[in-house]
Amino acid sequence: MPSNAPIGVFDSGVGGLSVLREIHGLLPGESLLYAADCAHIPYGEKDPAFIRERCQQVAEFFLEKGAKAMVLACNTATVAAVNDLRECHAQWPIVGMEPAVKPAAAATKSGVVGVLATTGTLQSARFAALLDRFASTVRVVTQPCPGLVERVEIGDLTGPVTRALLKEYVAPLLAAGCDTIILGCTHYPFLKPLLRELLPAEITLIDTGSAVARRLSSLIHEKDQMATDTPLECRFWTSGDVEQFSTVLPSLWGKVASVETLPF
Repeated sequence: MPSNAPIGVFDSGVGGLSVLREIHGLLPGESLLYAADCAHIPYGEKDPAFIRERCQQVAEFFLEKGAKAMVLACNTATVAAVNDLRECHAQWPIVGMEPAVKPAAAATKSGVVGVLATTGTLQSARFAALLDRFASTVRVVTQPCPGLVERVEIGDLTGPVTRALLKEYVAPLLAAGCDTIILGCTHYPFLKPLLRELLPAEITLIDTGSAVARRLSSLIHEKDQMATDTPLECRFWTSGDVEQFSTVLPSLWGKVASVETLPF
């Protein structure tokens, strides 16, 4: 791929914009493509085979657009599809997401780590393997969060429904003595300001957006594919309601942009 080719970033919805922001901040010279499968959100409750099929379609779409790398900015999609994608596209850098169990285990002082994530992520073999590998010396308390993704999708980051859901979900973690909480879904970093209101000041919040950006940077450096031209404006596609995505985009991405319909 040419060094000035774009990078494709995919999520089930708007949550991956939190990762896109990290990538843009670390690699401001790169042109970016963002695809959101909003018509089928939330992925956390979907069959893994369906998610794999959608991810393969998006990968082909990005390849058609000339992308030099792909980021799965979705924990659930990574769990379901990253291995298959890497087998099918062995020469193409593909970066996935996973809950930040290792840094959380290192950060905790109480020895109790909480995880806020989707049901699909928490029930996956990949997550179980992370716990086996990095959490043997700490207690991990998991909390599925149905409904949170949908609140972020409509841009409700501070409203009473979102606040009530977050209060419900963090209560068991606090009761268990967690001093470190993993945000195990890319939608959840957008809820950090509200979480800071609801949690004691000493609670540490950890997500993996910055780590994904660093990993992507490392891979394209290794392949000598860092962009040298002025980057193009980021392009956005959604399989859902274009108007809805366009309405939420400025508050999550930071500026207005045109949004196109994902053609599948």
